[in-house]
Amino acid sequence: VQLQASGGGSVRTGDSLRLSCAASGPADSLYGMAWFRQSPGNERERVAWINWSGGAAYYTNSVKGRFIISRDNAASTLYLQMNGLKPEDTAIYYCAAAPLDAYYGGTWQYWGQGTQVTVSS
Repeated sequence: VQLQASGGGSVRTGDSLRLSCAASGPADSLYGMAWFRQSPGNERERVAWINWSGGAAYYTNSVKGRFIISRDNAASTLYLQMNGLKPEDTAIYYCAAAPLDAYYGGTWQYWGQGTQVTVSS
């Protein structure tokens, strides 16, 4: 499994960005997918996660109502639409994937490289 994140950049408060994660590998390894982020001095935080069908999506409280996670399985791509960005959203964003058992067990087996998001006030 390979995951390639892109779409980061430097924006101002209130702006929007859309991150993409191109995935390759067996479909059953990509049952669950997620976006994590990590800022200097902080632990990696799970931001949003979604199941294979896209029918179940979850968010950490700090991004609810602002971020939307989605996936296009035909294109093997995961997205994160980030609206109303705040300086505290500044971090390196990573995509991750897991097969079904690992997903429901809370274990993320596959990781992409990060993409930097910087939000200035």
